[in-house]
Amino acid sequence: MTIESNMLTEGVGDILDAVLGGDTDEVLIVGPTRDVIHTLVTVASSHEGDLPAMKMVADESLLKDVMDDFIVASNAADLVDAGAFSMRTADESAENALLVTEDAVVSLVTAGDRVAGLVTTDEEFVAAARDTYTTQWEEASEYKLRTPPITRVRTSLEDEISPDARTDFDSVLSSLQTARGDGDGLDEVTISLLVAAKNEVLLYDISKWGEDVGIASKATFSRTKTKLEEMGLIDTEKVPIDVGRPRLRLKLGDDRLVTSDPDQLAGVAQSLLA
Repeated sequence: MTIESNMLTEGVGDILDAVLGGDTDEVLIVGPTRDVIHTLVTVASSHEGDLPAMKMVADESLLKDVMDDFIVASNAADLVDAGAFSMRTADESAENALLVTEDAVVSLVTAGDRVAGLVTTDEEFVAAARDTYTTQWEEASEYKLRTPPITRVRTSLEDEISPDARTDFDSVLSSLQTARGDGDGLDEVTISLLVAAKNEVLLYDISKWGEDVGIASKATFSRTKTKLEEMGLIDTEKVPIDVGRPRLRLKLGDDRLVTSDPDQLAGVAQSLLA
C-alpha cells in the first residue's frame, strides 16, 4: 500500500499505522511531538508483520522526557534491539512533525482533537525532502536508551525469579498508562519491589535481578525498599543463611495490597503513596 491521499482522523495512531503498513522500506520521523513519539512506539510494538526501518530525529529534551516513562522506553528498546528503530537528536526541526518515506511526505497537523496527515507524493519534492532530512539524520547525535528491552525484562524475571512474578509484573504494567514515578504512575523499581513482595521474594534476589537486567542498581532498589517499608506498603522478615548476614524476604505490608488482584495492585499502591 502506498500513501497517496490526505488522511483525517481523531488520533495520530491511524496515520502512523497506515504509514508503517505501507509499501516502504524506511520511514524518517522528523520533529515528532510527545504524542507522536509515544504513539509511534505503541503502534510499532503491536504491528503485525515486518516493519520498515524507523529513523527518528527529535528534540533531545523532549525525547528524554518521553523516555522517562518505563512503558514507552522499554518497548522502544525492544524495537531498537530488533533493529527496527533508531533515535537521534538535533537542535533544528521541521515546523510540523513529518513522516518521510521513499515515495511520500506526510505532514502531521493537529487541530483540537483531530489530526490530519497531509500527503505529498510529488517525486521532485519527496526526493528533496528525503535528501534534506537524511542529511539531518546523518549529522544528528545518536540517542542511547538506558532502559532495557521489555522482552528481556519479562524473560529474565520469569527465569531468575518465577513465572508467577512475571505474570504479576505484566498485570501491573498493563493496568498503568504511564510508569515514571513522581506521582505519574509507579516507577519500574517500585513495581518490581511490589511484585517481589507479593510473591515473597528475597530483596537480594530482586535487586540482583534488577541490576543485572539494567533496571536500576542494587542501591536504588534498597533505597526504594526503605521508602516503601517506611510508608507501610511492604514488610520484611529476616531469613537466616549459612554464612553472612540474614537476608530479607519481602512481603506486602498493607491488607489492601494483600487482597488486591495483580491488575489492582498499582492503583491501590498509588492511593497509599498519595
